[in-house]
Amino acid sequence: MLMDSGWVRRMTTRIVGTGSYVPEQIVTNDDLAKIVETNDEWIRSRTGIGARRIATNEGTSYMAAEASVNALENAGVKPDEIDLILLATSSPDYCFPNGACEVQDRIGAINAACFDISAACTGFVYALNTAHAFISSGIYKAALVIGADVLSKLIDWTDRGTCVLFGDGAGAVVVKADETGILGMNMHSDGTKGGVLTCGSRTNGNFLLGKKPELGYMTMDGQEVFKFAVKKVPQCITEVLEDTGVKAEDVRYFAIHQANYRIIESIAKRLKVNVDRFPVNMEHYGNTSGASVPILLDELNRKGMLSAGDKVVLSGFGAGLTWGAALLEW
Repeated sequence: MLMDSGWVRRMTTRIVGTGSYVPEQIVTNDDLAKIVETNDEWIRSRTGIGARRIATNEGTSYMAAEASVNALENAGVKPDEIDLILLATSSPDYCFPNGACEVQDRIGAINAACFDISAACTGFVYALNTAHAFISSGIYKAALVIGADVLSKLIDWTDRGTCVLFGDGAGAVVVKADETGILGMNMHSDGTKGGVLTCGSRTNGNFLLGKKPELGYMTMDGQEVFKFAVKKVPQCITEVLEDTGVKAEDVRYFAIHQANYRIIESIAKRLKVNVDRFPVNMEHYGNTSGASVPILLDELNRKGMLSAGDKVVLSGFGAGLTWGAALLEW
């Protein structure tokens, strides 16, 4: 925008619409107690999770497209107005084509450039910050940012340490260039700690070895992930607040990755912020990985809990190890 003084005001990235999709199938803690040695009290007291949605026929790209359609309708934006589609997922339907291209085909966003981002549970924050970089530089004007995962297909359902935690789902936002929106952001990684949360090939396979490749299950060192999250998330949130000159008391909501209620309590305590300002929905959905933050944001939006001018912090953490935050004005 050209100002009267002749200076060009730098545009930022504003969320103009939200959407989400979760599978119809609900699996409660009592349901899981029938297949592994656990019970509702054990799961709730340690995680805050009471149920999760599990995909039956829905794939990652299908759910991502459904969430995207809902976000576009909420924003009042047509698919052909989208310049860029970023899909954050660690459980795509295919290695290629990428899931973002599948979403493009499903929704008819014929003018968009498309690619996936793999940063596990931090993926949506990484994708949003990436879209912000494209938009604030003037390369694109409108983007669709999605977080979607079907981790149920990567879970060892005999391992109660992981199978009780995760659920499937998708969330999406439409973002546009505007004079208000994202105020600051950061992204961090520590590859030396990658081994504490992994999912990959269990065996190498090719014709020379005489073996077929096999996909492995997720493995996690829960205590290490907990210690990492309660240390690094407050640090990156403090960083983005200090960089923008915004005080914690001026933030309406802290929308944090929905992994574990104890983690959120610890983050709130370290930031000296009342936990009531950390909305949660993990009781109903579990940990939906890259989808958790946009699903939560969509709930806040559709319940009328967000008003123009509200400041909101988004933060994710996950495998890589990766973590990051974004501060935005609604």
